[in-house]
Amino acid sequence: FAIQQFFDGSRNIYAFAAISFSSISITADRSILKTSIRLLASHYTITQHTNTMASSYQKGELVQLVSGNAESSTQTVAANIDDNNNGTLSSSTSTSTQRTFSQRLQRLIIVIVVACLLAYAGEKASLSDWSNGIGNGSSNDDPTTDDPLPAAAGNNNSSGTGTTMTDDDPEDHYQDDPPEDPIDPIDPTPPPTVNIPNGSCIIKTSIARTGKNDSSWTDRNLQILETSKLHPGRHWVPKQCTTVDSITVSSTDPYAKIQVDFTQVANKDRPPIMGFGGAFTEASALNYNSLSDAGKEAVMELLFGDTGLGYNMGRVHMNSCDFCVKSYSFDDVDGDFNLEHFDMSVVHDVETGMVGMMLEADAKLRQSWTKENEHGLNLVASPWSPPAWMKLPLSERSTGDDHAKSMDGSTWPSCLREGTGPGTRYADTWGLYFSKFLTAYKDLGIDIWAVTVQNEPEFPAPWEACVYTPDVEGDFIAYHLGPKLSEDHPDVKLLIFDHNKDHGPLWMSNLLDPSNPAAKYISGTGLHWYAGGMDRLLDGAVGTPNMHKMAAMNQGSDNEGKIILGTEACHCPSTYYAGGDLSIGWARAERYAHTVLADLAAGSNGWIEWNLVLDSVGGPNHLGNVCDAPILAVPHRATGAVNIPSQLDFEHVGHPFGPVQGDFESPPQLQRTQGFPVDMLEVGVVVQPMYYYMGHISRHVRPGARAVHAIVEGSQLGQRARTFRPLGSTKAGGGLNGLARDGIEVTMWPCEGSTRQLWLWNPSGQFQVFGEDWLGNPTTSCLSAAADQFFGGFLLTDCQSHAGIFVKKSQGGKYSQVVLQNSLSDPDYSCLTITPLQNGGGALGLRGGGQVTIGSCHDPSASLWWFSETTGELMSDFLNQQGDDSGSTGELCMTTGWPFLQVGAFKPANPEDDHTIVILNEADDEANFALDVMMDGGKEVVMKYTIKEHTIQTVLL
Repeated sequence: FAIQQFFDGSRNIYAFAAISFSSISITADRSILKTSIRLLASHYTITQHTNTMASSYQKGELVQLVSGNAESSTQTVAANIDDNNNGTLSSSTSTSTQRTFSQRLQRLIIVIVVACLLAYAGEKASLSDWSNGIGNGSSNDDPTTDDPLPAAAGNNNSSGTGTTMTDDDPEDHYQDDPPEDPIDPIDPTPPPTVNIPNGSCIIKTSIARTGKNDSSWTDRNLQILETSKLHPGRHWVPKQCTTVDSITVSSTDPYAKIQVDFTQVANKDRPPIMGFGGAFTEASALNYNSLSDAGKEAVMELLFGDTGLGYNMGRVHMNSCDFCVKSYSFDDVDGDFNLEHFDMSVVHDVETGMVGMMLEADAKLRQSWTKENEHGLNLVASPWSPPAWMKLPLSERSTGDDHAKSMDGSTWPSCLREGTGPGTRYADTWGLYFSKFLTAYKDLGIDIWAVTVQNEPEFPAPWEACVYTPDVEGDFIAYHLGPKLSEDHPDVKLLIFDHNKDHGPLWMSNLLDPSNPAAKYISGTGLHWYAGGMDRLLDGAVGTPNMHKMAAMNQGSDNEGKIILGTEACHCPSTYYAGGDLSIGWARAERYAHTVLADLAAGSNGWIEWNLVLDSVGGPNHLGNVCDAPILAVPHRATGAVNIPSQLDFEHVGHPFGPVQGDFESPPQLQRTQGFPVDMLEVGVVVQPMYYYMGHISRHVRPGARAVHAIVEGSQLGQRARTFRPLGSTKAGGGLNGLARDGIEVTMWPCEGSTRQLWLWNPSGQFQVFGEDWLGNPTTSCLSAAADQFFGGFLLTDCQSHAGIFVKKSQGGKYSQVVLQNSLSDPDYSCLTITPLQNGGGALGLRGGGQVTIGSCHDPSASLWWFSETTGELMSDFLNQQGDDSGSTGELCMTTGWPFLQVGAFKPANPEDDHTIVILNEADDEANFALDVMMDGGKEVVMKYTIKEHTIQTVLL
């Protein structure tokens, strides 16, 4: 821009210089900048402009221009560009335009050379600071992201006087910065009128008070915390807001309406949220114990401390799993039906550090969260496989043996010899094995809270596995495990299934049926987030409507006390640190947050991820099934590490996906470009974006909390402009659609004008979508020709043999029926319809996430649509007629998966604690929103703000 203006004869070279200085402050020491700009001012004739600019600011604001952050400096310069003088500085004299070409070229070259020299000096200063221990890598120590103070520019759509609220965090500034005057958020003196730029955080004065007495508006304080891909090195950053007497919304810029109702609790007859956690696998323990004392202390605080995630749940494998160095059990003696040789000391789990890690976590949790964790860590134990002598031999490997040769793999429909019916010896012994394991752990000081019957009972995995059908598992519970636990460990809960969401309703309908003899022993259902199959980009992306179905199953008098718990989730293969691609690392974090929010909205009682700690490549795993974790142990990166290899003796997988990219960058570079905190790297710990996204939820949604109604509605401008489609445009926004892939569910959501709601009704009659995957590969999919057998709604599929062919059948005016031509069912039952989510939509209400499917063409309301060829939106207002308590109206759009902009809200068990709202933007574009909140004291628009692209915000009230 500056070069173009230069050749046009403009004097914007000085604006370019000032902007260059502010941007150089990303890396340069502030004293270097101050000295350099004075040098330039004295030698290159910009003194007159500086003086003129200084006269137009209040005292101290020129210092902000010179030594402040890049964003605020740029705004300050921009505010003093005269729009009526072709973008030049208004203080410039007319003689400047008479400079010759050579003079202008000389000055431009000087500015560029000085900028480069300053950038070089700044990088050296940054590296020097790192080596001297300056910039400790805390969540707020990246200087690229200091929040701007309100600039004297931009339109203000809010009325009344204003004052700025901010959190004074000393780590937000360099050590040589002068201290700023503290800002009192409750100063009774009326502040001066300020101009508030578009996109600034604006909150209503009535809630900008301290203290919280109840769930009404009285004495309610608002705070915003943010983590953004734009500034990956800063996390959970407090954002500044300006208070105003009233909030109005622009008549030209679209603002999404985020609607939250703390008086409308979802699934109120079911148990509340229990908490969050991760698995204490052998791999986690080995990696944890590879760290120094300082590293281990850091991990404990990160995961279980009051400044970390606040995890209060965990999972442990009974016998080995794939995330072990090798297979093991606690009794390998063939025919030991009384388990006389069972290792009651569970030596393996003690020697590998698993038991010690759990005890340390429990102690840290009790110490840090004293008010809510009198029961300590809630642990779930899950078996992957019985000992090999209890299992049937695999047919393809059998040579006349009576039992399997290893714990790997499984026969179908049961792995156990003699099956699971009444009186079967091996099933009875396997039930006793559970009891002895629980007793052994209790003797070591660890009370197991619950067990799952079998990890992933539908998967005969190449590692430790045992297959059950629902009937087989039901028999094992009814005749063996249930009675034994009731006798020996009556307080331990029993969870069924422990597998993916696609078949969850099928298992629950079978095993929780009151007529099933197993039902009386069952406390709930465990669920994994995987999609199954080989497409790992579908993990966490499917099954939300099934979650609502399962929550509805638990609302009857027989089952309302039963829990639904997420028991395993992780991204595979390998780690973000190993791959080094910020976009993939951030996408993994966003998928975590989306799935947690969606599950809790549906009625889940908690979330337990897979491994708590892995190494740089995602192991060890004795089958090479390496995966990711929010925290990685890299002891070779610790300060002072000597002769520590990048892979320790327990890791044998090597580098299956190439060299570990994170090992080639310095800690300051890793924090700045990848978001890994320097102070954690100094003790050999990598903290990945997934961790911080999880923290936006787990730190604030504490045990006993409940999900409340929350949904992102369309903009105030209706069809004229959407959240991601500005006024006057017909182009869908949000960036490329990462959910345009086979297997994604097709649902209905309030229209946001994004590519996730952009459809091409192609000449073949197919509804087609386009996008790309996380690796940047282009994708295209079409609406299927039939509802999925297990999910119950339409999925995206390939555009060849499985795609539906649709025609429009006008019903008068803008409305039409959309008829499936290649339907295999009754022609009268071939119209595109909408099925609302069960359990009343949970916290989403009926307007969020309804399934698109095929139904009766004689149901006029359900089958009426209108398609905009201009915007590519397929819309319906059917759910407006279904009695949603929110009172919201407006058309819904057919959506691939879910919208870019999402929200979840949670009411605490103690009304004096913070009420939590989590806002997630997965788009490549920013989004304006107005936050409309209902509490006992009434309903108010409490905040107006812009959430940047690929950003998560937590609002605390």
